[in-house]
Amino acid sequence: MSDNPAPIRVMIADDHPMMREGIAATLLAQGGMEIVGLASNGEEAIAQFARHRPDVTLMDLQMPVKDGLEAIIAIRAMHPDARIVVLTTFSGDARVTAALKAGAAGYLLKDVAGAELARTVRHVYQGASVIAKVAQQEVDGHYPADKLSPRELEVLRLAANGNSNRMIGDILTISEPTVKSHMSTVLVKLGASDRTHAVTLAMKRGYISL
Repeated sequence: MSDNPAPIRVMIADDHPMMREGIAATLLAQGGMEIVGLASNGEEAIAQFARHRPDVTLMDLQMPVKDGLEAIIAIRAMHPDARIVVLTTFSGDARVTAALKAGAAGYLLKDVAGAELARTVRHVYQGASVIAKVAQQEVDGHYPADKLSPRELEVLRLAANGNSNRMIGDILTISEPTVKSHMSTVLVKLGASDRTHAVTLAMKRGYISL
């Protein structure tokens, strides 16, 4: 009987081939792990997870077809014990909160060192939760009261796409004064000086992406 423990089975979901290969090579170099699945979008990640049932999944957020958040929700709905670590370039508090609410056990940024990435995989495999310090600071730096409501997000996304208040009202079938009221609330919650500033801040915090 071998004294060596079985390797941790890892799946990687990222839409950039070089990133997938780099992550795989980094983990293999750390030892004690094997790569059992590679996915280039959220839909593939869901299928690959069902096929391979990895011990730990590394999931990018920004992916085509289905994004990482949708994939996490779908995987956790079918397999509540799934251990998923978000590996992304986004540290905005809205994205961190959404990922953790969806069931992610970890949240790391892609500039993480190889040894720390491997250490996180091992910790999550053992049942721990790991969040990058900068991501935790983003969450700690904001309050529940400044979270945007679904309607406020709709208004802001439409404004970010260049729609006037009148056009937003027509699209959402609400009055122009109501749009202005929502936008005023958005400016206050985000601490923005105008619509353009609000869009910039919302993108930084991960509320919207263009």
